[in-house]
Amino acid sequence: MSSIILVRHGETQFNAEGRVQGWHDSPLTPKGVAQAFRYGLTIRGLLGEDAQGWRVVSSPLGRCAETTGILCEAAGLAAADVTYDARLKEVNTGRLSSVLKSELPPELRDSKGLDHWVFKSPDGETHAQVSARLADWLAGIRENEKLIVVSHGVAGRILRGLYLGSDPAEALTGDSPQDAVFVLENGAIRRVECE
Repeated sequence: MSSIILVRHGETQFNAEGRVQGWHDSPLTPKGVAQAFRYGLTIRGLLGEDAQGWRVVSSPLGRCAETTGILCEAAGLAAADVTYDARLKEVNTGRLSSVLKSELPPELRDSKGLDHWVFKSPDGETHAQVSARLADWLAGIRENEKLIVVSHGVAGRILRGLYLGSDPAEALTGDSPQDAVFVLENGAIRRVECE
């Protein structure tokens, strides 16, 4: 059975400002850098002496790449061996990217579930498109593979829902913390707080 440790990138400038990110990027804040370091320490503790055979895979977006580098340093993993996979990217929010969430029209801002505003940009991705690429990535995991995965908030919720076979709308109600990691193993998900 494969094992996945799933991590969301650390806090970014856009997160702190309440801006939509999508495929746009902003650097990690000092808080985000500290979160990435704690991810690494937590992962180091989870792996213990058995770091052999674990592979790190990350979304190629800058905030994930930055988080991954810091995480690898803290966990004692080789950053040079990281694989970047575009299927792990966040939802493409098109022209909504970099807009303050507070400036979204109320009919978008108040939407939830599969009707969430993040899927409503006319030039962005739908839930079905994001789910398809994440399902494709998940289907490619080999038996007994051990992965540390750095992704995003909405993409991470969808990925966890796909892993469990959850109702897609219900999966979107999950949280996307920047102070905890998720261990996906044996058909179950366990949340591990970062100290």
